Amino acid sequence: MERIGVLGGSFDPPHRGHLALAGAAWQQLRLDKVLWAPAGQPPHKREQTPIHHRLAMTQLAIAGRPPFILCRLDLERPGPHYTADLLDLLRAQYGRRAAFWFLLGADSLRDLAGWHAPERILSACRLAVYPRPGVQVDWKSLEQLVPGVANRLDWLEGPAIKLSSSLIRQGLPPGKQVPPAVRRYIQTHQLYPTRKINLPETGIN
Repeated sequence: MERIGVLGGSFDPPHRGHLALAGAAWQQLRLDKVLWAPAGQPPHKREQTPIHHRLAMTQLAIAGRPPFILCRLDLERPGPHYTADLLDLLRAQYGRRAAFWFLLGADSLRDLAGWHAPERILSACRLAVYPRPGVQVDWKSLEQLVPGVANRLDWLEGPAIKLSSSLIRQGLPPGKQVPPAVRRYIQTHQLYPTRKINLPETGIN
């Protein structure tokens, strides 16, 4: 059976935190591949960089990393784009010959009850959760709102990542926060303003 990780997001821009999450899941869960699935129209993000830029940056971020594969399913269908729908499409494509893990940070796990159809997500895959410093999950409340979630996840190990795409959009110089090819793309197309800001305790967004 093929073991497949799914990393969805706006990737606006993709950064070293996304790579750390995908790499940890691939190694620790012995995945055959990790699908990077840029969202065409994320329901919770109204203002975003045009999709052709986000797609190009995602391609640059994963270039030369064979286990990481670009997935265009969310770009080839009308929005809004929900994780539950993406996983249903992947299940229809791969059938029973694949087992899926959806990759996310502990901050996203904490907010899972607010996602669209979280019960469908759990029925379609397991969750691969990357820890975040300072993030506390209210397990009692989460289990009440999303029954069975504790039995459908695998914790990943890795270094704390104090970074988010939103910080780069707000002005954090990309520097070493993104792969060199992505940094050059950002600079060439002047996608984000740059100014010195501090890194808070935040997750991968």
